[in-house]
Amino acid sequence: MSETLKKIRDFMEKEGIPGRDGYDLSTSPKSFPDGANWRIEVAGVERASTMEAMVKEAEKRKVTVHRAVATVGGSTYCDFQELKDMAAMARDAEIEVVMVVGHRKGWDVGSKEISTSEGAMQGFRLRGSDAISYHIADIMRNIEAGFRGFLVYDEGVLYILNKMRDEGVIPAETIFKFSVFGGYCSAAGAKVLESMGANSMNPISDVSLPILAGIRKTVDIPLDVYVIIVDAFGGMYRAYETPEIARVASPVYFKIEPGTSEGDIYKPWAFEPFQADLIREKVKIAQVVGELMERHAPELKTSGKGAKDLILPVV
Repeated sequence: MSETLKKIRDFMEKEGIPGRDGYDLSTSPKSFPDGANWRIEVAGVERASTMEAMVKEAEKRKVTVHRAVATVGGSTYCDFQELKDMAAMARDAEIEVVMVVGHRKGWDVGSKEISTSEGAMQGFRLRGSDAISYHIADIMRNIEAGFRGFLVYDEGVLYILNKMRDEGVIPAETIFKFSVFGGYCSAAGAKVLESMGANSMNPISDVSLPILAGIRKTVDIPLDVYVIIVDAFGGMYRAYETPEIARVASPVYFKIEPGTSEGDIYKPWAFEPFQADLIREKVKIAQVVGELMERHAPELKTSGKGAKDLILPVV
């Protein structure tokens, strides 16, 4: 190793960031508060009818869904009563919900920018203070409907929301999940997000086991790791890697989101019957993941329904 690399890596270690990725794949000593290593997160609960379909399919298949990422197409497409109905169903089923809200960059006057090759590299961060205020206004609408979990993909928004939570402007129990659209995939980035108040983070979809091990060594927040992902993000299906992912990255949510692209499956004109059918398939994949974990890593534990640290909607 060169003297320059050694100096850099030693400095990283001094700052609590591994100088190398975790190639030793050491077992994580961390877990959820109940001692569990892994849980299930299903994305794309777009409407009240989708929530109902997911809950019924999970009951039919005896699958525990611990967390749902909802209204990925934007909660602004849901009327207020529908939001309240979704919150009530999730509360009854003891499922934590992370809402995806509007206003956002894809809806802004500069939305065409993100469809260009250079614009796509700039990510989904919001443009200007007006857009931030609209975005947070929709979060406040969801809070009024009963939700207490939100997806964040803009560090500036996370900074403001964390301050609002600290000062009681929004409920103290509110949680923030940092999105894959933020593009974070390193221990250093995870450390920044945790220090800014993120309660969990979604690394990019193709992150390796050594990188996951390095992130886990650095932060305590749960990692939300794709087991299956839409084709536009790579289309990988890491079902047989789940035991190793849980072992090195615990506590981890196994995130389930199959499909062609988020643009295809989450636009509001992907109608409710389609969403209901797709969510049933996602629950089936969750069942497969659970079976493989039980077969290949029974020593790694999952949480039962309604784990006490889950932040459920308020009704």
